[in-house]
Amino acid sequence: MLTSKQRSYLRGLANGIPSIFQVGKSGINENTVKQFEDALEARELIKATVLKNSDSEAREVCEEISSATGAEVVQVIGSKFVLYKESKKNKVIELP
Repeated sequence: MLTSKQRSYLRGLANGIPSIFQVGKSGINENTVKQFEDALEARELIKATVLKNSDSEAREVCEEISSATGAEVVQVIGSKFVLYKESKKNKVIELP
């Protein structure tokens, strides 16, 4: 579980990164979850966008992916969300 200080730190880091995933009409499937897991292992912090044609809200998509991957929700703003999961082999981010 992230503390508010850690969450704030991660939000600051997330400002500088581009959105690497887009969740659209097809929603979330096994393949999507696998891609998120791989990206989280490689980068630890990822940002994604939920497209306007999606049937789900960003918060719903974020919660679903977070529970499927075991990642922490850093923030959800509008159609974008940020997830964090400590990497097992590739730890880069040092939390305060």
